[in-house]
Amino acid sequence: MRGRLVALALVTALFFVWGFLTSLNSILVPYFMRVFDLGYTGGALVQFAFFLAYFVLSLPSGRLLASVGYQRGIVLGLALAGVGAFLFYPAASLLSYPFFLAGLFVLAAGITLLQVAANPYVAALGPSETAPSRLNLTQAFNSLGTTVAPVLGGLVILSHGAAATRQIEVYAVRMPYLGLAILLFAFAVVMALYPLPALAGVQGEKTGSFRDALRVRHLRLAMLGIFVYVGAEVTIGGFLVNFLALPRIAALSSEAAARYVSYYWGAAMIGRFIGSGLLRKWKAGGMLAASAAAATLLVIVAVLTSDGIAMWSLIAVGLFNSIMFPTIFALGIDGLGPLTSRGSSLLVMSVVGGAIVPLAIGAIADITGIQGALAPLLICYLYILYYGARGSRRPAAA
Repeated sequence: MRGRLVALALVTALFFVWGFLTSLNSILVPYFMRVFDLGYTGGALVQFAFFLAYFVLSLPSGRLLASVGYQRGIVLGLALAGVGAFLFYPAASLLSYPFFLAGLFVLAAGITLLQVAANPYVAALGPSETAPSRLNLTQAFNSLGTTVAPVLGGLVILSHGAAATRQIEVYAVRMPYLGLAILLFAFAVVMALYPLPALAGVQGEKTGSFRDALRVRHLRLAMLGIFVYVGAEVTIGGFLVNFLALPRIAALSSEAAARYVSYYWGAAMIGRFIGSGLLRKWKAGGMLAASAAAATLLVIVAVLTSDGIAMWSLIAVGLFNSIMFPTIFALGIDGLGPLTSRGSSLLVMSVVGGAIVPLAIGAIADITGIQGALAPLLICYLYILYYGARGSRRPAAA
């Protein structure tokens, strides 16, 4: 029992780390838009490069984990993420936006491997009926990382202001990401040295194929749920600074708006801690549907109103986003047995929604402005409502 608690604590720390790294993209979007004089579409390439790695590498990650096991996969993921963070140093020296995007892709490749390994591992660390609660608890610490990152990133990366030269601004990311690279390499050493307990049906499983997994209806629908959820969450987080800078919303500077991005991610953290407890008593599908309904209403208010009402409505979406990813994930892999790692790979691959949806919203925003461009996110939340209410149900025979 003690070994499983220590394992859960270490893997939970992984959730914090990749939450921190992912949330920093919310700062990098307005940062690169300012430094390289980009529009919304150009800024959205940050999220595109990052989340494209999930689509490209999720299936290979599943195959790798089936061969080397979850512990070695986690170590490799941390090391690869460290390499990606280190690439920011030469990218800043060369003043190259494509080089930055390449670094983000490599960093995200490491996080992809971590996601494929850690989510099913946490789900298997206890009874299947409490897996959504366990995943929400670990995802709460993921949200702690996403909450802290915008505050620190705003102070360190966005603090130079418009008067700074392009070279000074680009150099602002060198040391922070070099420090992150060192921390990732150190964490990889820790995870390599501690013997994680092997779990039946998870460690080194090789049964079944991706085609077998895709025959499972509730998994297929969960893939689309993950796609639209991550797309909506990342779109709001990535463009929130620009949204709050609008004169009719709050007219905030980039550095000041970055603090409010932390409120958005912090609301998700609070919601996950609360959701972890509630999911032990309430059905996961019903809670998911209710959260999606609330998020839908808040997006409508954010698009149609102005000033503080629009600002706080969009920030409050984070509270109801909170349980969505871990709950969809847990419902999607429920009952997969030896197909769990395959299903996990497919669900993590669906995180590519974080690349596609922000890019599409960015293209619309370049034409209509960012406030009106958020309206298509309603489709995302309405689908999640459907998945929670009906799509996640497994046939009685299963």
